[in-house]
Amino acid sequence: MKNVFVVSAIAMAFVTASAFAEPLKIGALFPFSGANAQFGANARNGMELALEDINAQRPAADKVELVFADVPAPAGAAAAVQRLVSQDHVVGIIGSFVSSITLAASEATERLGVPMITHSFADQITGRGYKFIFQVAPKASTFGEKQFGYAVDLAKQAGTKIEKIAIFYEDTAYGTAQAEGIRKAAAKAGVEVVIDDAYPLGITDVAPLINKLRRSKAQVVFPVSYFNDGILIIRTMKQQKVDLPIVGGAAGYIIPDFQKALGSYAEDVFSIAPANYDNVPELAARYKAKFGMFMAHESIMYGAALQHMVAAADQAKSHDPAKIRDAIATLKYCKGLATGIPGGCTAFDATGLTSTAYPLFVQWRGADLVTVFPKASAKQPAHWGGKEIK
Repeated sequence: MKNVFVVSAIAMAFVTASAFAEPLKIGALFPFSGANAQFGANARNGMELALEDINAQRPAADKVELVFADVPAPAGAAAAVQRLVSQDHVVGIIGSFVSSITLAASEATERLGVPMITHSFADQITGRGYKFIFQVAPKASTFGEKQFGYAVDLAKQAGTKIEKIAIFYEDTAYGTAQAEGIRKAAAKAGVEVVIDDAYPLGITDVAPLINKLRRSKAQVVFPVSYFNDGILIIRTMKQQKVDLPIVGGAAGYIIPDFQKALGSYAEDVFSIAPANYDNVPELAARYKAKFGMFMAHESIMYGAALQHMVAAADQAKSHDPAKIRDAIATLKYCKGLATGIPGGCTAFDATGLTSTAYPLFVQWRGADLVTVFPKASAKQPAHWGGKEIK
């Protein structure tokens, strides 16, 4: 009964706030400090770009406000959600990139009856039967499945049959789920997984993994990791001259700092991705002019998430989180940054998982990421083993 009272009280507070025409406040819960701070910064940039367009079309008395909360680790997620809801009176929450943080935060949003939109990948996020959590990107196991399938297809076009692969993955919700997708896809295709190794987040010595990779006869390696671990794995491979096609697991592989950190070592590294900036060149040019770097995938995804939530609140004509949640669930939004997501829209199935988006394959070319697969989405030909695939 206590939780019912809390939810009812919060809902009443929103109705009252709406009656007094307060701004529509949306919480943004991300790691703005710590190891994943760059992802938080990129997400904030994308939301601020989206907010410019949102507020440009609204009267002065009806502006949207973002309320930011820095949550670098799961332990602080629930308390941050509580503060955003009870003190800042947000009607919904966007966040938080890191799957383990999103899992913790969404337990609190579910309890409080406040909608949350994320592009975190972990399968569990929308696999728990929750009603108030939504994923704008496919789940991690789908990314793993496509990560494998796209690589096999490109290798085949280059004249190589993939028979042995290696998987390295961090032992978090994101890494475990995505590796499982790769593993299952390989088993279905009859491809041998010669290395299937988890490692702890924040690993400092990957030499044993790379030495094992050198001896394994793997034809392609799939490292599923965030930024620091991915950089360490790729740099060590290149320094030790382990020359295999590399297919990263999104996250740290597809942000500007990846190429800045690795320089020429980043060239032709593949990654699966939920979106890429070359699909929305005009928005990408605005972003680069404003922030001085290309628009990372989390900038696109979280900007689109914000636009979807605001459009849902407008459709509901309410600041009541429950009504906004229902509008989020039924709305198909195909404008703004949503057009940068494969599928061109944000929309959700009955579980809260995207019903429109699908993964892309991107590849590093100098300081840019280009979309190379699937063919219908490709902006440039892929390179595989030194060959250009036309």
